[in-house]
Amino acid sequence: MPACLLGMLVGAALQLQQPLLWNGRAYGVMLALAVVAWLLSGSHRVLRVAYRLAAGRRVARWWALGFAACAGALALFALCGLRAGAYASHALAPGLEGRDLRVTGVVATMPQVNEAGVRLRLEIESALWQGTVVKLPPLVDVSWYGEPAQGWAQPADAGRQPPPLRAGERWEMTVRLKAPHGARNPHGFDFELWMWEQGVQATGYVRTGAKDVPPVRLGSTWRHPVERARQAVRDAIVTRLAGHAAAGDEGPGRVAGVVAALVTGDQRAIDRADWDVFRATGVAHLMSISGLHITLFAWLAALVVRWLWCRVPRWCLALPAPSAALLAGVLLAAGYALFSGWGVPAQRTVLMLATIAALRLSGRRWPWPQVWLLACAVVVVADPWALWQAGFWLSFVAVAVLFATDPIAGGDDGTGARAHFYALLREQWVVTLALTPLTLLLFGQVSLVGFAANLLAIPWVTLVVTPLALAGVLWAPLWSLAAWAVQPLAVFLQWLAAWPFAVAFVPMAPLWAGVAAVMGGAVLAMRLPWAVRALALPLLVPALWWQPARPAPGEFEVLATDIGQGNAVLVRTATHALLYDAGPRFSRESDAGHRVLVPLLRALGERVDLLMLSHRDSDHTGGAAAVLAQQPQAAVTGSIEAEHGLQALRPVTPCVAGQRWDWDGVAFEVLHPAVGDGARATGAARTNAASCVLRIATQGPQPAVALLAGDIEQAQEQALVAGAAPLAADLLLVPHHGSKTSSSAPFLDAVQPRTALVQAGYRNRFGHPAPEVLGRYQERQIRVVESARCGAATWQSLQPRQVRCERDAGRRYWQHTLAP
Repeated sequence: MPACLLGMLVGAALQLQQPLLWNGRAYGVMLALAVVAWLLSGSHRVLRVAYRLAAGRRVARWWALGFAACAGALALFALCGLRAGAYASHALAPGLEGRDLRVTGVVATMPQVNEAGVRLRLEIESALWQGTVVKLPPLVDVSWYGEPAQGWAQPADAGRQPPPLRAGERWEMTVRLKAPHGARNPHGFDFELWMWEQGVQATGYVRTGAKDVPPVRLGSTWRHPVERARQAVRDAIVTRLAGHAAAGDEGPGRVAGVVAALVTGDQRAIDRADWDVFRATGVAHLMSISGLHITLFAWLAALVVRWLWCRVPRWCLALPAPSAALLAGVLLAAGYALFSGWGVPAQRTVLMLATIAALRLSGRRWPWPQVWLLACAVVVVADPWALWQAGFWLSFVAVAVLFATDPIAGGDDGTGARAHFYALLREQWVVTLALTPLTLLLFGQVSLVGFAANLLAIPWVTLVVTPLALAGVLWAPLWSLAAWAVQPLAVFLQWLAAWPFAVAFVPMAPLWAGVAAVMGGAVLAMRLPWAVRALALPLLVPALWWQPARPAPGEFEVLATDIGQGNAVLVRTATHALLYDAGPRFSRESDAGHRVLVPLLRALGERVDLLMLSHRDSDHTGGAAAVLAQQPQAAVTGSIEAEHGLQALRPVTPCVAGQRWDWDGVAFEVLHPAVGDGARATGAARTNAASCVLRIATQGPQPAVALLAGDIEQAQEQALVAGAAPLAADLLLVPHHGSKTSSSAPFLDAVQPRTALVQAGYRNRFGHPAPEVLGRYQERQIRVVESARCGAATWQSLQPRQVRCERDAGRRYWQHTLAP
């Protein structure tokens, strides 16, 4: 059995490496081979032959183990492939993207309200396009925008404020859909895998313009009762605690999102600023429905059921109280996980508890490694893609280390409460020591105050805040007590997060270095002599002191990030870095700086020397505040007016044609705007004319050149050509994202680039890049690299003919691929 379980994990991991899915027949053949291998593993005739060939019983046993492992690997590989193929068959047809579809569907989860409108998950029942029935994926996510919000992009036809929406309601509405398409950046979040695990195969928005047929509520249904209950509880918590804020008592009102998250699992209710504090102090896992909460709930439920069960002798005769308590604990924990939204961590915890309970009820007493392996296999069978989730590895590594170190054995440190206190201290220390290298491998950061924060937060949140929040479902005033209980903890965490070295960031190490560090952390946490533990210290060195490769002196590298509709380009030399623009602002709580650029810069271990903001438009400056907060040493230049809000964060030096500097043998020169152009343009609607145009070039007789053109339009292009500016370049950042108002023929003839980079969002509402613009590039045989197809694009002056696309590196079958 252990060999088969290990093989299952390996088979699932290998299947997740596939760039493309195979034909279903291939997986069927593998499944048949798995059955054959399993039969051979237990065949006495095969074992006798192996015994004769190997002349030893031990080698024959290895044959059996090998067949069992192969059976498990082949079976899981095939089953994962078949499941993935069946799921992919329901994908949105490319021809339906961007069409006006009249759909009828049921709201499948509680709606998520934000400043721009409402986010809905619809269970599609029927769909029409131009009166013809079409097939859509079973689940889609759509946004119903309200009044147009200033500062971030949303569809131009938004305007009708959405009415109150509830889970279980049936609606008929006009929507525009597209395939899930996330940003692809080095060390970035895989949005498409997350949507795959959620079962959502299309995203879009509700059409509510003046010329559109308005949405119609068709009535309420009996479906999704748990989601209706979750929404009712969440709304009741927010209403009650918001009432305190309205009365001038900001304490409970501020933490309403935390209480709602602990009861219903709605993590979006927590403010981004609070999440930043929780992550900095290492307690983010406590502020949502985590495995710890569900396990505690199961333990408390089992204690109560056992106490009640023992009071009825007839029940004890029918079923022993320990068994009844065990079953009730698992079932009630499953109910709690279901009410909290049945998220992936909750599913994983319930499966682990059910597996351990089944072993105990069966009377089996397996060694802990075999129990741990069985729990891993059960979770992977239910959700193979969990192997790509950081939470899976954090959970199972922590459990394995606790099992291996046996932190509560013996009571050597004393008796009674003192022994439990020392056991708690050691358990927390062991988990922190073992998981720190894994956290660095997965996130590139670790909280240095996490040990102290968790030592207080874990018992306080699990034993005080969470029980009060859950009991509030029965008696609402307890929600206020739960909110008050969060207040002192929040103050303590904010104090810890404000420490200068609360969080340590290191560049993301390669997999081999990270695995070595995880092994070193596990050895350090084991109950071994310190002389043996010291041998693990060298295993930590590669991950802690890893530095990514940089360009050689005299060379430079351009990384055009994938940030949707906007510009953000990182230019690196041997010892310096420049960030050209900072991407768009998505909403009040989200921007490209916070979501993409800050994590990327940390993962690369990059210190930005200069942030150049080409002009003031929000798709170029939306992430600047987040970048400046993380890069306090960075200077700022650009075409930003004196009244702009960024001037309060850091003085912005105007970029003016003629500015030059040299970094590590690489020449930088500003070609546009001329003196006075920025002042004239900033007061007008068209700020594109003031865009900073930056030329970067190596030195030598045949320099490699990159030209970053911002949002200049044809008038500015003509002025540059007429002024005989040095425009010839190997790499061109396409002006204005490929708008038809830019990339004029004379300009392209003057630049003559080998490669043109287009930073534009997938199916953006502006239609960038315009077909006629792409035609002009194709006529000149210029290779066009679009961020929607390529993801983050990396270009190096040392190899000016090559571009590395993040979407092509390490491609997986669940990732969206655009048609050629």
